[in-house]
Amino acid sequence: MNIDLSQFDDLDLNNIGQWPKAAKIILALVLVGFVSYFVYYLLVSDKIVELEREVAQEAKLKEDYQQKYFKSANLELFKEQMEEAEELFAKQVKRLPENHETPGLLDDITFVGTTSRLEFKKLNWQPEIQREIYLELPIDVQVQGSYHDFGEFVSKISGLPRIVTLHDFTISGDKSGSENALILKMQAKTYKYREGK
Repeated sequence: MNIDLSQFDDLDLNNIGQWPKAAKIILALVLVGFVSYFVYYLLVSDKIVELEREVAQEAKLKEDYQQKYFKSANLELFKEQMEEAEELFAKQVKRLPENHETPGLLDDITFVGTTSRLEFKKLNWQPEIQREIYLELPIDVQVQGSYHDFGEFVSKISGLPRIVTLHDFTISGDKSGSENALILKMQAKTYKYREGK
């Protein structure tokens, strides 16, 4: 099929009705293309972006709904767990020494050490350290004894009725050369709950 291109030479925009059929079809296709592009650009493209945003929002809302549904379905379990946690917290707070009990804690540590056959070289309170919801009360401890006596001492400290944690252990030898010539240096810490924080 041969198309005669000379028919497109003298086209007059004021007389489109007289154009050949092929020129009218090409003009119609070009106009449809332009109109389609502008309709898409002006009306549809913003709607597609808005649709994508709404689809993303729908996915987020579904996820939020699932999380809230899970929480509501397990509300009784969460309440039980919360009550258990509060009960455990209350028990642990009771194990922290009161203000009037902190001096007696040194007596407890001394008793535990002497019953473990240790000789105290140092047992001193250090300045308290404020934390977000509690106070840290450090105690410098230095004792002399045998390695096995140190183990017994540490074991008995963990059995005290009040919470005491042990930190920064160092064991060194004493120059006397006896069996009980080891020196244990460490920091014991107890804690006080800061009410109202």
